[in-house]
Amino acid sequence: MRIIDTIHEEVLEKTVQRCRERNIVIPTFAQQRDPSLIPADIKERLPSVGMWDLDPLNLFRITWKNDPVTGLYNGGNWVEIPSSVTGIRARVIGIVGKYFPTGAHKVGAGFGCLVPRLVSGNFDPTTQRAVWPSTGNFCRGGAFDSVLLGSIPVAILPEEMSRERFEWLQNLGAEVIATPGCESNVKEIYDKCWELRRTQDDVVIFNQFEEFGNPIWHYWTTGGIVDEIFEQVRGPGSRLAAWVSATGSAGTIAAGDYLRTRHPSLRVVATEALQCPTLLEFGFGGHRIEGIGDKHVPWVHNVRNTDMVVAVDDNQTIDLMRLFNEPEGRTLLARSGVPEAVIEQLKLLGISSICNLAASIKMAKYYELDERDIIFTPLTDSMEMYSSRLAEENEAQGPYTERDAMAHKARWLDGIVTDHLRELNYRDRKALHNFKYFTWVEQQQRGVDELRELWDPDFWEETWQQVHKWDELIEAFNARTAAR
Repeated sequence: MRIIDTIHEEVLEKTVQRCRERNIVIPTFAQQRDPSLIPADIKERLPSVGMWDLDPLNLFRITWKNDPVTGLYNGGNWVEIPSSVTGIRARVIGIVGKYFPTGAHKVGAGFGCLVPRLVSGNFDPTTQRAVWPSTGNFCRGGAFDSVLLGSIPVAILPEEMSRERFEWLQNLGAEVIATPGCESNVKEIYDKCWELRRTQDDVVIFNQFEEFGNPIWHYWTTGGIVDEIFEQVRGPGSRLAAWVSATGSAGTIAAGDYLRTRHPSLRVVATEALQCPTLLEFGFGGHRIEGIGDKHVPWVHNVRNTDMVVAVDDNQTIDLMRLFNEPEGRTLLARSGVPEAVIEQLKLLGISSICNLAASIKMAKYYELDERDIIFTPLTDSMEMYSSRLAEENEAQGPYTERDAMAHKARWLDGIVTDHLRELNYRDRKALHNFKYFTWVEQQQRGVDELRELWDPDFWEETWQQVHKWDELIEAFNARTAAR
């Protein structure tokens, strides 16, 4: 299936003119994966631009390789969580999302959805608004991309998401629509999208759960950086054992599809909330692990390539958030032998990142991984996004004490066991694939033949390769704008 199958020249000419007037240059996917390909004149100007500034140059910072010190690029940002924290023999490495514009890697997924349509004339920034339905960071990233590219963003997210998200979007100038419910209330977001389609002619919906630009960006960019970091940190006999990712919109987990082409024995592990165990047991419910969606299987999730599902208690993520960030918790970790440098780095883990860490430990214990094994996981965002959640916990539970820290460490770190997980066989994967029917065919007007096509491995290989055509379109677009 070709995602971009038509070039609309009349719209494209208007978009070229707008980008020429605003001096907008668009990076290719290849440049975001490998910033050494970025033109020298772009690099010369970047250090004078703040990471979160509403400057089109920040399109060139949609990469895992931003150097937070120089304002240019490095070999990637990652944190190794040692056994003094995890209690396992395997190494756990988290790739850091904090150093993207907006403080989360979802700005890349937004780029992957918006830009192919923009440079092909399938989205008109002069007359249309870009709508970003999300449970958090995707609508922030998409809104940021929209502003940089000269279009008006509309963000849709559940009303119970963190205050920081709403305040940031409002300060950006986005139209913000709050839908009923919490993290797992995705259906309500979809309903709002259909309402906008029916009532407003000037909107284009960029639904991360069904837009293939989302996993395509992660396949190449996130998969690429994990493979590069592995080559930097590996030792004799090292194995890239697993890619552990909360499913959410199923964009980030697509890095596992790329990594399996490089490391065939890799395990791809999907993480979700125990309070809403959709992949684990077709379950439902509300939860507090912000940023990972739920109650359905995303259209763009290649479940045929998923080896295990791990459910994590949202109480575990909230309690570990306090352990990692409250003074009493950090003091206990230091007394337990965790190096001060590691304790300082734990603030790079937001709530879903803590979920990924807990799932990595469960998975390592299940497979009895050892020192040769390296587990990679995304640290989507940092605690900067959740300071209000710490304050809420203090108000609800009282000040964090040494006793709290000891209990949380004993239960949620030292006490991690291999409960609430499932290793998937062929029939398990097929069942999860078929489960897409109830959301996407019955509710979202997808076709049965389309659903069958998603089970074909050739579909996914053809999908991943479309990025090369998109880069050609971007290069042709930049040539027409002649912007610099």
